[in-house]
Amino acid sequence: MSGEQKAPYGAPTEATAAMRLSLICEPGDVRMHEAVARHGADGVLEACISGAPLDDEFPKPSWSQRAAELDRLCDAALAAAARVGMRWVEPGYDEWPDRLGALDNGEPVNAVGGAPLGLWVRGPVRLDEATDRAVAIVGARAATTYGNQVAGDIAAEVAVDGCTVISGGAFGIDVAAHRGALAVRKSTVAVLACGADVVYPRAHANVLARIADTGLLVSEQPPGQTPMRSRFLTRNRLIAALTRGTVVIEAARRSGALNTLNWALRCGRVAMGVPGPVTSRASVGVHHAIRTGGVVLVTRSQEVLEAIESVGTVDATLPWVPPTGTDRLSVSALRIFEQVPAGAAVSSAEIAQRVPCRPDEVRLALGALADAGFVVADGDTWRAIRPERRADLS
Repeated sequence: MSGEQKAPYGAPTEATAAMRLSLICEPGDVRMHEAVARHGADGVLEACISGAPLDDEFPKPSWSQRAAELDRLCDAALAAAARVGMRWVEPGYDEWPDRLGALDNGEPVNAVGGAPLGLWVRGPVRLDEATDRAVAIVGARAATTYGNQVAGDIAAEVAVDGCTVISGGAFGIDVAAHRGALAVRKSTVAVLACGADVVYPRAHANVLARIADTGLLVSEQPPGQTPMRSRFLTRNRLIAALTRGTVVIEAARRSGALNTLNWALRCGRVAMGVPGPVTSRASVGVHHAIRTGGVVLVTRSQEVLEAIESVGTVDATLPWVPPTGTDRLSVSALRIFEQVPAGAAVSSAEIAQRVPCRPDEVRLALGALADAGFVVADGDTWRAIRPERRADLS
């Protein structure tokens, strides 16, 4: 990872009550969220330190145990933040993104939910500004070449249009999305399941360093924390809430990316899915999500932008294609025209036999086709006129 980062705000020198609470419980624990909502961060912190009960449920014994070593935890977190130029951002701070408040209104999933107590942020961009117009692009870790290309293309194009690309920094679709934004020299945000000072995956050290230099590394986890499966699921709600919409590209039937999609729906965000080949197991989950409703099918960046912007702001309708001459023919006339060769001429009787159709109907249709410039008569035989020589029918 690169050296110390310059940020709008310096690394914290003192721990707030919210920061202290974040060090004594697992981030995303809905019980802590409920306790703070009832008693305030200061009240819950005081109870955790003293062990005095707030009510029948709070504080939890595990919180009080962690509170016993709170001074050491705070010192370690502040020191780690200072080493890499990381800052703590919580509700009420200037750069706190209000859109995270949507998590307070959604139903928890497996005892995980609610807006975070705060976030550890690393990078030169303001968190609120970076997430004001943002799109999440997530998907399979074991992505296919198709998935990686689509993720990179969509990320680059929405980034050029002014959207911040947010993903999780993982293998596969996540890193393809980050690289797509970086390729067009735009900032991107990685929401991590570990501390924002931890390089994970190690293989992405260079990409994470570039994100820290030009965008943001964000985590609900304190500095130094390592990733665990449950923490990936916990951070997914942040990815969904920080954006206007989430695009899933490749997800198996059971996939963490679908968890992010579900959080997007819970937060009232636009949920989008990119279809893959119907034979691809990597896209089964995406196809099921689209089929069962609530998820918008998108195939390109303009469709993503149309979905997340105000109605009428972006029009992703495909360009009008003018009809060809044969598009104007009736089914019966087209069937007859298709039997007229452009080379050697053939008789109307032979055409009637090929269709098959009554000779008088064929002669009548050939006359109309000749008037429209599709065929030309040569005695009692007919041949088709090549497109470049056909009369302009418009």
